[in-house]
Parts: sequence; C-alpha cells; structure tokens
Amino acid sequence: MDNSSGVGVLDKAVRVLNALEAGPASLASLVQTTGLARPTAHRLAVALEYHRLVHRDAQGRFVLGPRLAELAAAAGEDRLLAVAQPVLTQLRDLTGESVQIFRRQGDVRICVAAAERASGLRDTVPVGSALPMTAGSAAQVLLAWEDPDRLHRALRNAKFEAATLASVRRRGWAQSVGEREPGVGSVSAPIRGAGGRVIAAISVSGPLERLTRSPGRLYAGPVVAAAERITEAMRRSSG
Repeated sequence: MDNSSGVGVLDKAVRVLNALEAGPASLASLVQTTGLARPTAHRLAVALEYHRLVHRDAQGRFVLGPRLAELAAAAGEDRLLAVAQPVLTQLRDLTGESVQIFRRQGDVRICVAAAERASGLRDTVPVGSALPMTAGSAAQVLLAWEDPDRLHRALRNAKFEAATLASVRRRGWAQSVGEREPGVGSVSAPIRGAGGRVIAAISVSGPLERLTRSPGRLYAGPVVAAAERITEAMRRSSG
C-alpha cells in the first residue's frame, strides 16, 4: 500500500508522529524507526514541538504533545453534538421540559447543547453557560465515576455527599431538588465514550411544581434511554 500523500514534508512529519505512538523516543530512536536522516528527523521533531504536536519529557525524549489531545477532544465534542441534537429534541418533546448536555471542564461544567421548552415556566441554560461542579444532577453524574482521589477533592465544597454518588453509580442516574437553584429540579444520566468512560451528562430540568420533589420518578427512564441512544450513536460514529 502506498502511504505517500504526495506532500513529502507532511508524510515525513506523520512518520515522526507515528513513531511516537509507541512511546517516548530519543532522536537516535526516531532516526532508526522512521528511516529519516538525522538532520531531517531533528528538524521535523522540533517543528512539531513548536506547534505542540510533540513535547519532550524530563529525559529530553520526544513524546506526543498536548495539542493532539486537544484536537481529539474537539473532534469528540463535534461528534457528540452531531449525534445528540435529534435525541435532545425528542427528549424535550417527550418530557415537555428543557434538556441540556453538559461536559466537565476543570472545576465547572459547560452546557454544550440544549433544547428549550417552547413556552411557559422553564429552566433556561444557554449553550456555553458554565455551572458549578458542586451542585446539580449533571454535576453528580460527571463526578460519580471519577477516580477516588479526584472524587474526594470534588466533594469538599459540594452540596451532595459520597453516598449520593454511590447511589448514582448503582442506579445509573441522578436527581437534584433545589440543589443548584431554589425551585428547580433535574434528572441526569451519563453519556459514555470509548471504554465506557463518562464524557458528558444529559439532563432534563424544570420547575419543581412540574417535576415534583421526586423528579427521577417521572423522568429517569426517558433520560437514561436518551443517554444510551447517544452513547450508541457515538460508538457507531467512531467505529
């Protein structure tokens, strides 16, 4: 099979990146693996380092850089948004309530997609809104499957407890009643990516006068089903 694109410098740069996929490599190792001349391998690795596609570890070896992870995350988010929007609309129409998707970004969760209730009293969360990771059913879902150390740190200022997150893991969904905002309730479920990792949370939210003080009893089933449809669509799109 011909692996040449016809753009020589690009093909050689990709050879360097492919070589680093196996792990850290010295310049000598890059030369041996890629078959490039030493000056060429060095020039390309340094240029890739400038663009953060390559990095150097504590031993001075070349490793894949952080920009690749950023691009992969952006591609994953684009794929998520593409497959999720029809499901969001269906869930909104089924429940009659506002629906959102949240992704964690450090100490906050970002609303990356939404389908709003057309009229009447509603819980409006505009796309791009940054909400705390210390309250709300989406925050519970995004934290519930974290590793123990990160989980412990996140619980320090949270309005929910470790027992709450254990319950979320057990039943596969979360609910909140006036936790983030008085008078507002929500139900959330995890959207999973590669390897079953939780990458986002889908939520239904609205006033407690409609959701009641047990919103999960009303909407856990539809929210979990919507999360599973998006998870499956993500799996198919990445295959």
